[in-house]
Amino acid sequence: MQYTTHYNSPIGGILLAADETGLTGLWFDGEKYYADHLDPEHEEKDTPVLEQTKKWLTIYFSGREPDFLPPIHMIGTPFQLSVWKILQKIPYGKTVTYGEIAREIAAQKGLSRMSAQAVGGAVGHNELSVIVPCHRVVGTNGSLTGYAGGIDKKVKLLTLENADMQHLFIPTKGTAL
Repeated sequence: MQYTTHYNSPIGGILLAADETGLTGLWFDGEKYYADHLDPEHEEKDTPVLEQTKKWLTIYFSGREPDFLPPIHMIGTPFQLSVWKILQKIPYGKTVTYGEIAREIAAQKGLSRMSAQAVGGAVGHNELSVIVPCHRVVGTNGSLTGYAGGIDKKVKLLTLENADMQHLFIPTKGTAL
C-alpha cells in the first residue's frame, strides 16, 4: 500500500508517496512523469516516512544541506537503479554531466563505453526528484537539459544550493537546445 501527502515548497507544490519500506515518489505538480508509478489504490495519510521527508524538504528549502536522508524505496530496472545510485553520490551544490555518469556506469560494468542518452533516460525517470538529485546533472556543454520538473525549477534548485553556475548554459524562452 502506498500513502501520499502534499508539501508546499517555495518553488511549487510537491506530491510525496511512500510505502512501508520508504519514500517511493516525489513529484512537482505538473511535472513530465507526474505520479507515473503511484498505486491507484493509494491512501492520503501522513506516515513517519512522509513526515521525515517533509522535515528534510523544509531544511533543504531553507538553503541548508540536510544531515539525514529519509528512508527511500526506489523501484526500477537494474540499469536505472545503478544510475540513481550514482545520483545519490553527487555532492550538494555540485554538478556532473550525463557523460560522466555514463563513463562511471561503463567502468562498473567493464564496458568500453555507455550511452549518455541511456543515462539521460534513467535520470529523467527518477521518481525521487530533489532527494535523489537529478537536478545536479547537466549536459556536456553545461546546458541545463532534461529535468522533468522543468528547467526553471532546476535553475532554482541549483541556485538554492549555491552551485557554481558560471559554466552552465541556462536557456531562455525561444532558445533552441
